[in-house]
Amino acid sequence: MAATVATVAYLGLEARAVEVQVQLSAGLPAFIIVGLPDKAVAESRERVRAALAAIGLALPPKRITVNLSPADLPKEGSHYDLPIALCLLAAIGAADAEALAQYVAVGELCLDGRIAASPGVLLAAIHASALERGLICPAAQGSEASWAGQLDVIAAPDLLALLAHLKGTALLQSPPSPEAEPVDHGPDLRQVKGQEVAKRALEIAAAGGHNLLMSGPPGAGKSLLAACLPGILPPLQPSGALEVSMVASIAGDLNGGKIRRRRPFRAPHHSASMPALVGGGLRVRPGEISLAHLGVLFLDELPEFQRAVLDSLRQPLETGNVSVARANTHVTFPARVQLIAAMNPCRCGHLGDPALACSRAPRCAADYQARVSGPLLDRIDLHVEVPGVSAADLTLPPPAEGSEQVADRVAAARQVQANRYNGNGVRTNAEANGELLDRVATPDDPGRKLLADAAAAMRLSARGFHRVLRVARTIADLAGTEQVGRIHVAEALSYRRQAPRN
Repeated sequence: MAATVATVAYLGLEARAVEVQVQLSAGLPAFIIVGLPDKAVAESRERVRAALAAIGLALPPKRITVNLSPADLPKEGSHYDLPIALCLLAAIGAADAEALAQYVAVGELCLDGRIAASPGVLLAAIHASALERGLICPAAQGSEASWAGQLDVIAAPDLLALLAHLKGTALLQSPPSPEAEPVDHGPDLRQVKGQEVAKRALEIAAAGGHNLLMSGPPGAGKSLLAACLPGILPPLQPSGALEVSMVASIAGDLNGGKIRRRRPFRAPHHSASMPALVGGGLRVRPGEISLAHLGVLFLDELPEFQRAVLDSLRQPLETGNVSVARANTHVTFPARVQLIAAMNPCRCGHLGDPALACSRAPRCAADYQARVSGPLLDRIDLHVEVPGVSAADLTLPPPAEGSEQVADRVAAARQVQANRYNGNGVRTNAEANGELLDRVATPDDPGRKLLADAAAAMRLSARGFHRVLRVARTIADLAGTEQVGRIHVAEALSYRRQAPRN
């Protein structure tokens, strides 16, 4: 006796087709799973055995062989429990094999027969929809699966209810309509006293999707400024919301099946390891840079991160994706993020203040800032000094302009970019490069001369030169100007990294 059930294997944001095959043959009783299973899949034997016993069924006293095909594709995760159980039930005649052939199944089994949530249901639903099949999934993730479109979703709370539904004796209700998470904008820019230059840089970063580094003494408001950024960014478009939700789904972080509408804001601690930041691990999972896809990755206390960890961000920041290579697999995750970093000018944090600076100033500043590599700093478009806030500034009333007004200007600039890059696969000025960048961001003659002179004087790299062009293009967009002029280039140059103090 043999049976098959369709399921999936996850490789990054790709769901690969996997066929679960079960054969019952004569011989000593055994339960074997083959097809490159990891430990979680191998342990399915005990969960499946206990779940079937909980609904009053026992495995036949035969040799049971479960093959996960294709056999050379690594299988990871507990979502294979349900398809293995359904395939066994079909093999012993307790479930209709023809009905199961119309579905893709994913889900983890509990020992009492309940079907528990498992990561990646949204990806499995999209895969099933492409195959014009339905999806069998846990009841808690029915809404998540419904985001895949017109799809027959069976969201079952337990194995017994699922069997009753498949036999037509007690039909399950359709999953509730999918919902979107409420948008939480975070702190308002009205909470920031002073810091007009930093707020201007934050607005430019939001308008063009640029990376930003803020340097200043402790308590100057760097973290508060970074937390205000999501409140001035435009909401995700439907395609972007789906991308962000797919990453959250594969990470098991899509709560209640609600699709993500707000841009992610991730702020890992500086003790984060390389796999935690860029992805990887024994079971390859997306890192913080992928969980922040189309949102903000905030690295506070930048020099306190391990240098090798920081340098691992260089390629993803340039390409917009991160590839994790292992001996038996190669996984790619999206990583189009805005890097917002904050740092003190030196270890004591009070460089330039004679009353508070340590005895090693200014030598300590050079040592501290050297912990961040030049190539990484070259990938940051905007460098801004955030001075300490005086007591006089703190006693002033809140500024008249808050996040709402800034967000309107950012949205208008983003709309200009959407119209400009329509059909080019580019969302913002920060992503433009090559011939496209030359076409849309070449300054007028005075601006071109200023840029050429400044590039020679500041010893800008080719990357730095093009990043100045991108920032100047964004400044012109905020000003509502089609032509990039000298004034836009001058402001963009003012945000380039200055030589460290000696």
